[in-house]
Amino acid sequence: MREMMERNASMRALAVIGGGPAGLAAAVAAVENGVRPEDILIFEREPELGGILLQCIHNGFGIHRFGEELSGPEYAARFAAKVHEYGIPSLLSTMVLSMEQLPNGNKRITAVSEEKGLIQIEARAVVLSMGCRERGRGALNIPGSRPSGIYTAGAAQKFVNIKGYLPGKKVVILGSGDIGLIMARRMTLEGAEVKAVAELLPYSGGLSRNIQQCLKDFGIPLLLSHTITKIHGRERVTGVTISEVDAHRTPIPGTEQEIECDTILLSCGLIPENELTVQAGIPLDRVTGGAVVGENRETEMPGVFAAGNVLHVHDLVDFVSAEAELAGKSAARWLKEGERTVVKRLPVTPKGIIRYVVPQSIALPQNEDVRLFFRVGEVAEKVNILVECGDRVLYKSAKAKVLPGEMESVTVKAEKLAGLEEIPNAGLTVRLEKR
Repeated sequence: MREMMERNASMRALAVIGGGPAGLAAAVAAVENGVRPEDILIFEREPELGGILLQCIHNGFGIHRFGEELSGPEYAARFAAKVHEYGIPSLLSTMVLSMEQLPNGNKRITAVSEEKGLIQIEARAVVLSMGCRERGRGALNIPGSRPSGIYTAGAAQKFVNIKGYLPGKKVVILGSGDIGLIMARRMTLEGAEVKAVAELLPYSGGLSRNIQQCLKDFGIPLLLSHTITKIHGRERVTGVTISEVDAHRTPIPGTEQEIECDTILLSCGLIPENELTVQAGIPLDRVTGGAVVGENRETEMPGVFAAGNVLHVHDLVDFVSAEAELAGKSAARWLKEGERTVVKRLPVTPKGIIRYVVPQSIALPQNEDVRLFFRVGEVAEKVNILVECGDRVLYKSAKAKVLPGEMESVTVKAEKLAGLEEIPNAGLTVRLEKR
């Protein structure tokens, strides 16, 4: 076994783990910032580059990035074409098993593929872009038997769009995440009847445009503050019981209603795929489920960067690409210059209804503008977004409405950060105030 690994071992400047939109954008950005294409290696467990975008055949991608609406495969193809144009090598159908830091600071990546067997690659820098996975039934504690006909929304999307199979004819969707909303429309277009979308929270977890285009335009009811309290059927799903929930998300007795169906789709949130990150000893943020990073998306392990849904769950792939390009550019700079001199590192803290902010810290001195991404925990209207350091306001803007299902971002100018390193115990806070 050791001899086989030694034969496959090689050295790279940069390893990119994950060949979805984040990994592709990071690899392209690294080349455009001075890393030789042959010194990069992309690991992708699927047989094609593109990640989840390959099964997202609906449009709506690329509006911010390219100024036009593209389907998922079209969006992925633009970055995959750049990867091929630059000659960046990739290992497809290859699963990364582990990543560890060596005494010399390099990272050893162990992977396996049917074609090459067990592989070990040593890399000076790594970009983590493994994406995320869906929360399954096991994490939801829904009472009932275990019949066939229960799928995550993403699995059903792959069945319909890639395999050409229709999972069922009468559908109930639990959760109003974007994939669930899009699958409500897709199943309807394929001839199925979507009986209802039930959402535990008093607001939808998806984008406003998807609620309009996927539910309202097709007359599909959205039941807020409702959840499935029982699944009926033994061999195959025959129906569900849906109940209204109170402010504590507890089912209210007497509100039960039975809906006949043969299929349940679960769209109950996404979990960043950070098993490799945890295994490598890199700290995670307890709210995002992704690594704790600085403004250049470097984790607390020097030379390891993270971007995309493995860092925090995004709504729009355009933002994934922008963040991944920053990670790729930062990795290229790190390979060229090494660790930058940091006088001080400011923590970035969310306040009030803001659940989290990425990045979690900013290095000073800072000569570039810093973009902060955040999500709120509840709906708020007519608010100001504030970024403050003590009594100094670094950023302020008005917002008509903020929603938990839509990620927000603000950009703090570099000149606003100047001199903050001289303030004792300084830190940034991001909060909302009512107008």
